[in-house]
Amino acid sequence: MKHLWLILFLYSSSFAAEQRPNIVFLICDDLGYGDVHCLNPEHGKIATPGADRLAAQGTIFTDAHSGSSVCTPTRYGVMTGRYSWRTKLQSGVVEGFAPSLIAKDRPTVASFLKSAGYHTAIIGKWHLNFEYLDPKSGKPYKAKEFDTPPVGAKIPDGPVTRGFDYYHGFHHARDMEAVIENDAVIEHDEVVHMLPRLRRKAVEYIDSRKGQEQPFFLYLPLGSPHTPIVPAPEWQGRSGLGDYGDFVMQTDDVVVAVSEALERNGMTKNTLFILTSDNGCSKAAGIDKLAAQGHKVSANLRGSKADIWDGGHRIPFIARWPAKIAAGSTNDQLICLVDFFATAADIIGQPVPAGSCEDSVSFLPAFSGEKIVSTRHGVIHHSISGHFAYRQGPWKLALARASGGWTSPTEAKAPADWPKGQLYHMKDDIGETTNLFESKPEIVNQLLDLLQADIARGRSTDGPDSANDFADIVLWKSEKGKRAKKKN
Repeated sequence: MKHLWLILFLYSSSFAAEQRPNIVFLICDDLGYGDVHCLNPEHGKIATPGADRLAAQGTIFTDAHSGSSVCTPTRYGVMTGRYSWRTKLQSGVVEGFAPSLIAKDRPTVASFLKSAGYHTAIIGKWHLNFEYLDPKSGKPYKAKEFDTPPVGAKIPDGPVTRGFDYYHGFHHARDMEAVIENDAVIEHDEVVHMLPRLRRKAVEYIDSRKGQEQPFFLYLPLGSPHTPIVPAPEWQGRSGLGDYGDFVMQTDDVVVAVSEALERNGMTKNTLFILTSDNGCSKAAGIDKLAAQGHKVSANLRGSKADIWDGGHRIPFIARWPAKIAAGSTNDQLICLVDFFATAADIIGQPVPAGSCEDSVSFLPAFSGEKIVSTRHGVIHHSISGHFAYRQGPWKLALARASGGWTSPTEAKAPADWPKGQLYHMKDDIGETTNLFESKPEIVNQLLDLLQADIARGRSTDGPDSANDFADIVLWKSEKGKRAKKKN
């Protein structure tokens, strides 16, 4: 009988492993909520057939948010399941030519999936810092010495040291010409070639996995439609909205190519394919000019990239997994990209590793139309300048007088008679037009207490308290004297 139970256990374990889905996580760079046509049919003038088809075959999350309204912090949250403002990065982004923002001993979703038997690959933009070493001396290059790191430069702390089996891509927009493979700069290329390169490499990777029993995790962080806005010659003029519209269309074509590769290799049914963005659309896209042509990059949301308003961090989020997700469905539950790690763990039926996922909650139940179960009280938003906001249910409290970012009015130019904070009922006022901060003090205080507690505990989920890497977190950035309360 013992032998029979052992056989059944091994068979069920093997079956579970076989059923583990491939995971493709495609994150665009500065793609606004309104840039995806199916999310903004009335005021979206850019054709996005790839995203639209993915949504028709899967589900749209209408209340999904990035961990920040700017690049690096969002990517840190995706990789670690933890808000980036718990690190030394309290505002802005990293610049490269520096040690990794992810601590060596911190698990990532890639290292976790790799330890669970997945083959892991990143094709695209990292933007979480790494050093470039001179291959002869072993000494790190300094950013002031090189606009672009030289061919042959070695990378001691890049993605392959943080859980990825394979890396092909670049660090961030300013050194996009330096093409990296695994742990070294292998060539220099023109920036206009990067998006086609990433498209080709992604397809090649998926094709290479055909017939493999080992499931794969493909993290595909594109560098588009972020600046430099450089649509390839064959895409120029297609949108009728200038270079930005053309670049969005070319970006969407990567979605088409990945979908076709999965279908061609018989992988569609058992692959979770997520399409999202790291934050809202940037002002560099020419937002006002696009609006004059009838295209609203943020749809009906207020603000854009960098802002604490929802246009800065409410993002496109489309998921397709035919084995689990009903085609053509929508979901209005509140989720955040920091939740991806816990969701991946839930998908493969394993607990999250110790020392990870302090802010991550699984949204796997939502794929089946069920309610997300969590004791986390809310989602924390963060702007480029470090302004906080707290969202619980329909209520959003922003600790900023104005945009907290780049949209006018900025904090420095906010009218003197504006309240020191903002409170909105997002179900009734998605455009954040009616500030209830002064008329609903009880709700303000309730949300403020929850935010302070989540900061002080070093986590917003269940589990033992955890230390923030940066101890002196400023709660009210507009009032430097008011800092987050430390737990006694």
